[in-house]
Amino acid sequence: MPLMNGTEAGRRLKEILPSTKIIVLTASEDASTQVVEALDSWASGFLLKKDAPEELIQAIARVLRGTKYVTAAMRQKLQDAFIRGGFRPSDNQLTPRQREVLQLLAEGHSMKETASILEMTARTVAFHKYRIMDNLGLKSNSDLFNLAVKEGLFYTH
Repeated sequence: MPLMNGTEAGRRLKEILPSTKIIVLTASEDASTQVVEALDSWASGFLLKKDAPEELIQAIARVLRGTKYVTAAMRQKLQDAFIRGGFRPSDNQLTPRQREVLQLLAEGHSMKETASILEMTARTVAFHKYRIMDNLGLKSNSDLFNLAVKEGLFYTH
Protein backbone atom coordinates (compact mmCIF):
# COMPACT_ATOMS: atom_id res chain seq x y z
CA MET A 1 0.00 0.00 0.00
CA PRO A 2 1.58 3.27 -1.07
CA LEU A 3 0.67 5.62 1.81
CA MET A 4 0.14 3.32 4.77
CA ASN A 5 0.54 -0.27 5.83
CA GLY A 6 -2.15 -2.66 7.01
CA THR A 7 -1.69 -1.68 10.64
CA GLU A 8 -2.29 1.98 9.95
CA ALA A 9 -5.20 1.18 7.61
CA GLY A 10 -6.81 -0.99 10.29
CA ARG A 11 -6.32 1.70 12.93
CA ARG A 12 -7.84 4.40 10.72
CA LEU A 13 -10.75 2.20 9.61
CA LYS A 14 -11.59 1.48 13.24
CA GLU A 15 -11.54 5.23 13.99
CA ILE A 16 -13.95 5.95 11.15
CA LEU A 17 -16.19 2.89 11.65
CA PRO A 18 -15.76 1.79 15.29
CA SER A 19 -18.19 -1.13 15.05
CA THR A 20 -16.24 -2.70 12.17
CA LYS A 21 -14.68 -6.08 12.92
CA ILE A 22 -11.22 -6.54 11.39
CA ILE A 23 -9.48 -9.89 11.04
CA VAL A 24 -5.82 -9.61 10.09
CA LEU A 25 -4.62 -12.16 7.56
CA THR A 26 -0.84 -12.16 7.60
CA ALA A 27 2.14 -14.14 6.37
CA SER A 28 4.20 -12.96 9.34
CA GLU A 29 4.37 -15.36 12.27
CA ASP A 30 6.14 -12.77 14.39
CA ALA A 31 4.50 -12.56 17.82
CA SER A 32 5.26 -8.97 18.67
CA THR A 33 3.90 -6.13 20.72
CA GLN A 34 2.31 -4.94 17.46
CA VAL A 35 0.01 -7.96 17.46
CA VAL A 36 -0.95 -7.41 21.09
CA GLU A 37 -1.56 -3.70 20.53
CA ALA A 38 -3.63 -4.40 17.41
CA LEU A 39 -5.81 -6.91 19.26
CA ASP A 40 -6.16 -4.49 22.13
CA SER A 41 -7.15 -1.49 20.03
CA TRP A 42 -8.44 -2.26 16.52
CA ALA A 43 -8.13 -5.90 15.38
CA SER A 44 -10.68 -8.56 16.22
CA GLY A 45 -8.57 -11.48 15.08
CA PHE A 46 -5.31 -12.75 13.61
CA LEU A 47 -4.88 -15.57 11.10
CA LEU A 48 -1.89 -16.76 9.16
CA LYS A 49 -2.17 -17.00 5.38
CA LYS A 50 -1.05 -20.60 5.60
CA ASP A 51 -3.96 -21.55 7.89
CA ALA A 52 -6.69 -23.78 6.54
CA PRO A 53 -9.68 -22.02 4.93
CA GLU A 54 -11.95 -23.59 7.56
CA GLU A 55 -10.10 -21.61 10.22
CA LEU A 56 -11.07 -18.35 8.50
CA ILE A 57 -14.72 -19.42 8.65
CA GLN A 58 -14.32 -20.23 12.33
CA ALA A 59 -12.61 -16.88 12.98
CA ILE A 60 -15.38 -14.94 11.24
CA ALA A 61 -18.04 -16.75 13.25
CA ARG A 62 -16.22 -16.10 16.54
CA VAL A 63 -15.58 -12.44 15.77
CA LEU A 64 -19.21 -11.89 14.75
CA ARG A 65 -20.20 -13.30 18.17
CA GLY A 66 -18.06 -10.62 19.77
CA THR A 67 -14.97 -12.57 20.79
CA LYS A 68 -11.37 -12.18 19.65
CA TYR A 69 -9.81 -14.91 17.54
CA VAL A 70 -6.15 -15.80 17.23
CA THR A 71 -5.01 -18.83 15.26
CA ALA A 72 -3.52 -21.62 17.40
CA ALA A 73 0.00 -21.21 16.01
CA MET A 74 -0.01 -17.46 16.71
CA ARG A 75 -1.58 -18.00 20.16
CA GLN A 76 1.32 -20.28 21.13
CA LYS A 77 3.90 -17.78 19.88
CA LEU A 78 2.20 -14.96 21.82
CA GLN A 79 2.18 -17.06 24.99
CA ASP A 80 5.85 -17.98 24.56
CA ALA A 81 6.82 -14.33 23.98
CA PHE A 82 4.81 -13.23 27.00
CA ILE A 83 6.48 -15.85 29.22
CA ARG A 84 9.92 -14.69 27.99
CA GLY A 85 8.94 -11.11 28.92
CA GLY A 86 8.73 -9.90 25.35
CA PHE A 87 5.69 -7.67 25.88
CA ARG A 88 6.81 -4.68 27.84
CA PRO A 89 5.13 -1.40 26.99
CA SER A 90 7.50 0.94 25.22
CA ASP A 91 8.23 4.33 26.73
CA ASN A 92 9.16 5.52 23.25
CA GLN A 93 5.97 5.27 21.24
CA LEU A 94 6.14 6.60 17.70
CA THR A 95 3.66 9.23 16.62
CA PRO A 96 1.43 8.37 13.65
CA ARG A 97 3.47 10.76 11.47
CA GLN A 98 6.75 9.22 12.62
CA ARG A 99 5.35 5.79 11.72
CA GLU A 100 4.47 7.02 8.20
CA VAL A 101 7.93 8.51 7.70
CA LEU A 102 9.64 5.39 9.07
CA GLN A 103 7.59 3.10 6.83
CA LEU A 104 8.36 5.02 3.65
CA LEU A 105 12.06 5.28 4.46
CA ALA A 106 12.19 1.55 5.24
CA GLU A 107 10.54 0.86 1.88
CA GLY A 108 13.52 2.56 0.26
CA HIS A 109 12.08 5.99 -0.51
CA SER A 110 14.48 8.90 -0.26
CA MET A 111 13.73 11.77 2.09
CA LYS A 112 12.68 13.87 -0.91
CA GLU A 113 10.32 11.13 -2.19
CA THR A 114 8.92 10.62 1.32
CA ALA A 115 8.32 14.36 1.59
CA SER A 116 6.46 14.39 -1.70
CA ILE A 117 4.27 11.41 -0.77
CA LEU A 118 3.41 12.87 2.66
CA GLU A 119 3.08 16.43 1.31
CA MET A 120 5.72 17.93 3.56
CA THR A 121 9.22 19.29 3.12
CA ALA A 122 12.32 17.10 3.01
CA ARG A 123 13.53 19.04 6.02
CA THR A 124 10.45 17.94 7.99
CA VAL A 125 11.09 14.32 6.97
CA ALA A 126 14.67 14.68 8.18
CA PHE A 127 13.40 16.16 11.45
CA HIS A 128 11.13 13.12 12.01
CA LYS A 129 13.87 10.66 11.02
CA TYR A 130 16.47 12.12 13.36
CA ARG A 131 13.95 12.61 16.16
CA ILE A 132 13.12 8.87 15.99
CA MET A 133 16.82 8.01 15.96
CA ASP A 134 17.59 10.33 18.86
CA ASN A 135 14.63 9.23 21.01
CA LEU A 136 15.35 5.53 20.51
CA GLY A 137 19.14 5.67 20.49
CA LEU A 138 19.44 4.48 16.89
CA LYS A 139 22.73 5.05 15.08
CA SER A 140 22.17 4.07 11.44
CA ASN A 141 19.69 3.59 8.63
CA SER A 142 20.02 -0.13 9.29
CA ASP A 143 18.79 0.47 12.85
CA LEU A 144 15.83 2.40 11.40
CA PHE A 145 15.03 -0.45 9.02
CA ASN A 146 15.17 -2.98 11.88
CA LEU A 147 12.83 -0.76 13.90
CA ALA A 148 10.39 -0.63 10.98
CA VAL A 149 10.40 -4.44 10.80
CA LYS A 150 9.96 -4.73 14.57
CA GLU A 151 7.09 -2.23 14.50
CA GLY A 152 5.34 -4.14 11.72
CA LEU A 153 5.78 -1.33 9.20
CA PHE A 154 7.84 -3.38 6.80
CA TYR A 155 7.76 -7.12 6.19
CA THR A 156 10.79 -9.08 5.01
CA HIS A 157 8.96 -11.91 3.24
